[in-house]
Amino acid sequence: MVKERKLTGWHALAIFGGCFAVIISVNLVLAFSAIKTFPGLEVKNSYVASQEFDIRRTEQEALGWSVYAEAKGGLLILSITDSDGKPVQAGTLDAILGRATHVQDDRTPEFAFDGHAYVARETLAPGNWNIRMKATSLDGVPFEQRVVLHVES
Repeated sequence: MVKERKLTGWHALAIFGGCFAVIISVNLVLAFSAIKTFPGLEVKNSYVASQEFDIRRTEQEALGWSVYAEAKGGLLILSITDSDGKPVQAGTLDAILGRATHVQDDRTPEFAFDGHAYVARETLAPGNWNIRMKATSLDGVPFEQRVVLHVES
């Protein structure tokens, strides 16, 4: 004969507490993971950066540059074109290649201008990549852009 079990107040409290413990544990793990993989701040002082934003944007838009990135055959190709679609050679070009979610894969490609685009030897794993580039025109106008690159498998 099977003994009948009763659901008492202590059982209900234990079930209720156990469910909340699981929910809180999962939230803590996710919050810790999000903070651990956050790459950091874009600027140290957002107020100071905002004071010059409109001026920098106007100067940058006046250049008329468009940037396109692609990865193929072990090469990372960064094409900068002017408003007429002609290739642009920048005065300086600095770029950081990395994932959007963490800084573990960040690296600085060695770009060289080949007359049409900037090319660097980089073998990239499939997925989304960001290129955070800073360039200056030959007459010294700064140009900054984050270029999203999707690499197929």
